[in-house]
Amino acid sequence: MVSVAVLGYGTVGSGVVQILTENNSHVSRRSGDAVNLKYVLDLREFPGDPVEKVLVHDFQTIVNDPEIRVIAEAMGGIEPAYTFAKQALEKGISFCTSNKELVEAKGAELIRLAAENNANFFFEASVGGGIPIIRPMIECLTADHFDEISGILNGTTNYILTKMDKEGLPFDEVLKDAQDKGYAERNPEADVEGHDAGRKIAILASLAFEKQVNFADLPMEGITKIDETAFAYAKALSASIKLLGTARRKDGKVYAMVAPFLVPEGDPLYAVDGVYNAIKLHGDMLENVMFYGQGAGKLATASAVVSDIEDCIRRLGQHRDILWDPEPRVLGDAEEYPFRYLVRLEEKDAGKAAGLATALGGEGVLDAPAGVTGETAFITGPVSRKELTKAAEEADVTVIQTLRLNW
Repeated sequence: MVSVAVLGYGTVGSGVVQILTENNSHVSRRSGDAVNLKYVLDLREFPGDPVEKVLVHDFQTIVNDPEIRVIAEAMGGIEPAYTFAKQALEKGISFCTSNKELVEAKGAELIRLAAENNANFFFEASVGGGIPIIRPMIECLTADHFDEISGILNGTTNYILTKMDKEGLPFDEVLKDAQDKGYAERNPEADVEGHDAGRKIAILASLAFEKQVNFADLPMEGITKIDETAFAYAKALSASIKLLGTARRKDGKVYAMVAPFLVPEGDPLYAVDGVYNAIKLHGDMLENVMFYGQGAGKLATASAVVSDIEDCIRRLGQHRDILWDPEPRVLGDAEEYPFRYLVRLEEKDAGKAAGLATALGGEGVLDAPAGVTGETAFITGPVSRKELTKAAEEADVTVIQTLRLNW
């Protein structure tokens, strides 16, 4: 029998407890040994809840119990999760987590600490909720050099953009709907400004390119400036608008960012709607592969945590190496990475649009979508944001919006 503990009895933590309880025989069979949920740590009381039988309030009770072999953390935030993870790993207790803040900031260090103590630090649930992506990257897709990883990594923003696209509703109205349904927090900044997706693409880029990619180094554009007119252009181009976290290797440099992109019909990310997430990888041998599913939610995320618990149990006394060097990777300037852009200009600049489009490698001015007035637009060839900005300044035009094309 292997005894485990769960830290945090919130949404994800209670889901982990539910799975370990209701599916115990299945989890035990998959783990190769009987699994005993011995402790749940939380500062709160839960009168009448069956968790009372295993509830404790002091982490030292858990970490000093020699029977505990695996700890799963679902509290969120860097502290005290980081301190708890260090204490556990130093004692040879494997640690798994759904905590993206912890993994992004301390993942490389905790992987190394696990190696030093013949334990494991696993974090499948930190990106993509129930979507398996971490383990495929470190165990299955190891023959390839990755040159791109891009994904819809935040269900809240994807829900908002889908509603705007399908129902023609303004951003503010859809955001309120998302908050009413519990998809968005009362303070939605982490979602709508791209911070949540930024932490997740930082983790994926650190694994794909094997050095630390820091969230703080990523340029991020959210979705608050996406309007109904942008969707009108998207429909005219047979495209949708998605907030993508993306990391790409080009000419020996890695470029990473979060931004809204126009995604064409032929791209597998095009049809990913609502609160669903998807992650697309491109390898030099495999080419494209995509992972799709529920990117958040109680049981979807808890399922990934329990999968890590099972893996930790199967590997007791055996460390699984993960290639993630703590040395920070110096990222290329995202403003220099060439994309094609949709450029929207004020109507007063219509006479300059064709010339500017030609100067930027484009093919002329677009026909205005039905109902769009007061502006003009064109699509550039592959140019950097710096080149685009400089050309617009020299032409003395007023840019309403630029959107990158994901093709």
